[in-house]
Amino acid sequence: MAPPIKSGPRYDNFIQVPKVRVIDENGENLGVMLTAEATEQANDVGLNLVEVSPNADPPVCKFLDVGKYRYEAQKKANAARKTQKTQDIKEVKMRPNIDTHDYDVKMRNVNKFIENGDKVKVTLRFRGREMAHQHLGMDLLKRVQTDVEEIAKVEAFPRLEGRQMLMVLAPK
Repeated sequence: MAPPIKSGPRYDNFIQVPKVRVIDENGENLGVMLTAEATEQANDVGLNLVEVSPNADPPVCKFLDVGKYRYEAQKKANAARKTQKTQDIKEVKMRPNIDTHDYDVKMRNVNKFIENGDKVKVTLRFRGREMAHQHLGMDLLKRVQTDVEEIAKVEAFPRLEGRQMLMVLAPK
């Protein structure tokens, strides 16, 4: 019967290969030896034989405390997750006949969002007879595009979905 599948590195009797390259607790290379023999030596020292590099030929194993090794690996993964920046999509809504000051305020927000590393979805909403003048909306989105072309690139070009026109900007 096969041993139960566990997450993390294989150790001691879970190592299936016949021969492994062994590194002791001080980092010295003991060479290639039989897995059973290496496991015995590790247990004599009071440690486990842990598979560090399973894809090597033969696999590389170290004398380690498996609990401590897993704990350190988990801490490292948590630290990496903390430092990673998630990218949000912020939305800025406009109308085709937006006033200049309102446009400036919206553009300040767009610039702030892009500098923070977020994507920006510019939504242009048409109401009533504005649908007959879609070219005004397209002109406005082209103006947005030219205003932010130094700091952002267009990820999704302007397209019409129902009564609104969408464009997505991403930081360069």
